Amino acid sequence: MFTKILVANRGEIACRVIRTARRNAITTVAVYSDADRNALHVRRADEARHIGGAAASDSYLCGDILLEAAKKSGAEAIHPGYGFLSENADFAAACAEAGIIFIGPSAGCIRAMGLKGRAKDIMQQAGVPVVPGYQGADQTPKELSRQAEKIGYPLLIKAVAGGGGKGMRLVAAAADFRSSLASCKREATASFGNADILLEKYLTRARHIEIQVFGDNYGNAVHLYERDCSVQRRHQKVVEEAPAPGLSDQMRAAMGRAAVAAAQAIGYSGAGTVEFIVDVAHGLDKAPFYFMEMNTRLQVEHPVTEMITELDLVEWQLRVAAGEKLPLSQDEIPLHGHAIEVRLYAEDPENNFMPQSGRISHFSAPAPDRHFRLETGVETGDEVSIHYDPMIAKLIVWDRDRDGALRQMANALASTAVAGLRCNLAFLGRIIRHPAFAHADLDTGFIDRFGGDLTAVSPPADNIMLVLAALAELEPSRTGSDPWDFCHGWRLNMRLKTTLVFIIRDQQHEVVATYVDNGLRLAIDGQAFAVEEFRYDGVRIDLAVNGTRITAKVIKDGQDFTIFHDRAVAYLHHYLPGAEGEGETTGSGIIITPMPGKVSAVMVQNGDEVTAGTPLMILEAMKMEHTIKAGLDGTVADLSLNAGDQVDDGATLVRIIATEDP
Repeated sequence: MFTKILVANRGEIACRVIRTARRNAITTVAVYSDADRNALHVRRADEARHIGGAAASDSYLCGDILLEAAKKSGAEAIHPGYGFLSENADFAAACAEAGIIFIGPSAGCIRAMGLKGRAKDIMQQAGVPVVPGYQGADQTPKELSRQAEKIGYPLLIKAVAGGGGKGMRLVAAAADFRSSLASCKREATASFGNADILLEKYLTRARHIEIQVFGDNYGNAVHLYERDCSVQRRHQKVVEEAPAPGLSDQMRAAMGRAAVAAAQAIGYSGAGTVEFIVDVAHGLDKAPFYFMEMNTRLQVEHPVTEMITELDLVEWQLRVAAGEKLPLSQDEIPLHGHAIEVRLYAEDPENNFMPQSGRISHFSAPAPDRHFRLETGVETGDEVSIHYDPMIAKLIVWDRDRDGALRQMANALASTAVAGLRCNLAFLGRIIRHPAFAHADLDTGFIDRFGGDLTAVSPPADNIMLVLAALAELEPSRTGSDPWDFCHGWRLNMRLKTTLVFIIRDQQHEVVATYVDNGLRLAIDGQAFAVEEFRYDGVRIDLAVNGTRITAKVIKDGQDFTIFHDRAVAYLHHYLPGAEGEGETTGSGIIITPMPGKVSAVMVQNGDEVTAGTPLMILEAMKMEHTIKAGLDGTVADLSLNAGDQVDDGATLVRIIATEDP
């Protein structure tokens, strides 16, 4: 076994690898960019080395710098985690040339599976079924359009070097093909440095079921059962579970055999995942399944496999890379209970899942035990950077069966709180509690199918949320034993009355609070609330209002409040006249960037006439493309940006001069 390894990654996966290494008495070396100087993975490692600028292209994607850091630190091996260079064949080869072990498959295996078209050819030769499509060398738009017509719509355009949902577009009709192709190629070039694509028939009702495989350097290969990753958004997984609900033992065995055959076809060593798409148009029982791709690395969702097998896959990686044989044979691998994982992202589901960045002012979750596991790369006070994927954490639960796991996850989500930026916590809770999910009515279109239920905008105001915010603002926690630390609103010969104004989703709501002998009386939109007692410690608030006891979490960050109550999350702002910059209005028609990023394309120029909804430019931020559209009819003005320009948060992108009514 190794004595020292370098972890060539960041965030939660770096922390995950460091934890297993430490348990095996292996010294760890972290690496960090300018943006990650104080990151959690840096704090957790035994030592850390700076590798460059904040952008991944200046740091985590620089193989030569990573190798130099490994050499200087004395590390014997490099664990690449997932993403970045984890599936980069050139980096794996460079490690071998430098005499440093790459904790993953060989460069040859990565190359064989790295390009989706080549991988499909290999799988066909190995007898593994593949999705009908086109992966030819002719990449001209004319030929691709012709092949698309031959395959039929709907279809998928996929970057041959893609992964994680990047470089993928669903095209419903021929009229959308050319624009989708251009967008896909642009994203593929930016993300993977390879603009080549392949086309695949899109299955209208499908489940995404993948098989965890493992091989060693002695020709042994096994599978560790399957994971169902059907609940996706923009082709990125949101919820994963193991084993797949409703999968028969016969079909599990068949998929397992196909996955092992795929691994053996390329002499695979280490952890890998063979991903299948299952056509469930006529149900899951004996449904046809097709090879999609093989990920030659550890997957984000590997913890659910660990929970049902009680095995440490990172430890398996370390042992195989160190030259050991697989710890267990196929018949020895256990399968216990059911596990579910959700990905907690810094994004706003109520605003088209717009990625968020900034400081996390509060982050809390249940204590880990056999039923709950938290994988994260941040703590309270840490930053979610604009430069990387906005995932905050993975919440993983286990129980004896799926119903129990659903209860565990609902409880875990209700007991988790994130403040300082918006996240998808409530959205995840709606998925877990949705009747269709409970009944395992799953397919890759689940979120689109039930979008109205899952992404419903919160009501303009929940009066209880306003009560909670008002109490947290009016009665700050006691800081000492001095009686002057209490704020009971007492006044000689009068009752103190005060009005607070809160903003929820751009709507103002007044809370009129009156101090009385035994508590507070609040008036909101004509409704009265009698608060007789409450306690607030800066996070948890307990109160009795109108004869009902309520417990909630209220996180106050300046004038902003994040409230967690009754499985819902509310974001409120305490409006203070004179402190809001009222005189700094930008005026109608001015479009402000929703986040810092890079302009990847500009579709208009000054003087152009546009209508509401016209695409103006594409902004690349948080590893995603966002199309900026006109909000009204008018003329483009004050446009000075070009493709490649960087823009700061709150910067003016363009102005639309409204067309005057005739």
